[in-house]
Amino acid sequence: MRIRNSAKALIVEDERVLLVKYEDEEGEYYALPGGGQGYQESIIAALQRECIEEIGVEVMVGPLAFVREYIGKNHEFFDNDHHIHQVEFIYHCTLKDKTSFIENGALPDPGQLAVEWISVHELLEKRMYPSVLKQLILSYQFGEHVPTYIGDTN
Repeated sequence: MRIRNSAKALIVEDERVLLVKYEDEEGEYYALPGGGQGYQESIIAALQRECIEEIGVEVMVGPLAFVREYIGKNHEFFDNDHHIHQVEFIYHCTLKDKTSFIENGALPDPGQLAVEWISVHELLEKRMYPSVLKQLILSYQFGEHVPTYIGDTN
């Protein structure tokens, strides 16, 4: 088993967070844009590439907000994910061009329906992965102390 690195973008503007909307057999859910780091690709370059692929815009990568692990055998998707161990680096990002039209990028993920701005006040009502991020994003947005390392969560 290998450990896979992943980079995610936390983009918050005007108390709204930019999320990718997906659909699976249980219905719609949301996740931060981003994805896996390629061989000999820096984590920052991976995040910039993934944002172009998924949300169709360039981002400026800022400070590290959170680090999350996902060890599949420890979570509800054990049957499919028992072999997965992923470390996600979640960076606070901004749009390079704030007037850009946000939509699915040229290479959206399987199951990706759309890209949406969601009010941080509505986050707790949404199905989102990892779900622990909903409260952390709210706390982070309003300047409360939050841990950088959030552990093995889903």
